[in-house]
Amino acid sequence: MLSRGKSLARPFFPAIVAKMGSTEQITTALEAWAKTKFGSNAVVQGLKRLSGGASQETWAFETANDERKHPLILRRAPGGKEAARSSEAIGLAMEADLLSHAAKAGVPVPPVLGVFEAGSDLGQAFIMDRIHGETLGRKILRDEEFAQARPLLASQCGDALARIHSIPTEALPTLPVSDGLSQLAKYETIYRSFDLPRPVFELAMSWLKANAPEPLPVVLIHGDFRLGNLMVSEQGLTSVLDWELAHLGDPREDIAWLCVNSWRFGQSEKRVGGFGDLPELLKAYAEAGGAQFSPRDIDWWEMLGSLKWGIMCMIMYQAYRSGADPSVERAAIGRRVSETEIDLVNLLEGVRSHA
Repeated sequence: MLSRGKSLARPFFPAIVAKMGSTEQITTALEAWAKTKFGSNAVVQGLKRLSGGASQETWAFETANDERKHPLILRRAPGGKEAARSSEAIGLAMEADLLSHAAKAGVPVPPVLGVFEAGSDLGQAFIMDRIHGETLGRKILRDEEFAQARPLLASQCGDALARIHSIPTEALPTLPVSDGLSQLAKYETIYRSFDLPRPVFELAMSWLKANAPEPLPVVLIHGDFRLGNLMVSEQGLTSVLDWELAHLGDPREDIAWLCVNSWRFGQSEKRVGGFGDLPELLKAYAEAGGAQFSPRDIDWWEMLGSLKWGIMCMIMYQAYRSGADPSVERAAIGRRVSETEIDLVNLLEGVRSHA
């Protein structure tokens, strides 16, 4: 098997970003909300912008009154106004709605306490409880603090995914629908627009077209279920975050995305997120009411996920090269295209060995 470097990044789609409000303006708006929620003596403390969240602002803060403090998170459109994006991200109001549906299904998610529309003092945003835990993949996979949590995560993720996929679609807001072949066609179109042929990508696309599985009935898909969007404590999974890429699709997509090697953060021997084994996750998934899948059922989708991430890296490099986003981060992620090529070669060798 070919070796490869470590991957740092999360998916990012260049956005038209509005100027965000000042800390003072946001604090004032939050304090007005806090007084209606927690009492007239409630104040807002410690507001700070968190890193991460490529397409939305994420702020941590506390409300305090005479009785207690409430650690909270504000998810907010840049500048309070959602703008056109090249991704298929859903809006914040819909994301908050999905969190409520997920909570009713028993998915570990933070409770939503308030939703705000355009024109409010906060703009388009929602507020949720701040859950204790860690999201950084490298810390979860390496730090002694999470040693007891790591053996639990595969089963916990399988249970959470089965619960997400069980939510009745007729109860959900209108979401994009995207199956495997439509995603392949979309990303192939993007790839060919760059006019930068990459033989490994060509081979992977050819194999995916020739071996596409029969589609399954669509379910709610989280769309970005992986380390970085999972909150983990010493006891294991505490929350599933960042639902902005949710859509209706094939349940195998979510399972496979967690298996993509880029999200194992160097722990490649563990197929599930760098922390667990796929049969363990699939067993928990079936026990929680999901379909019974075998590891081979996930192969096609994992290859599609690796290809998609490789083309996303090309998108980021193009954003850097064109000047649309001149940050070093975009350039650094763009160079990781070669890592996905190694992953695809390894996957192609694997599916051929048990063909």
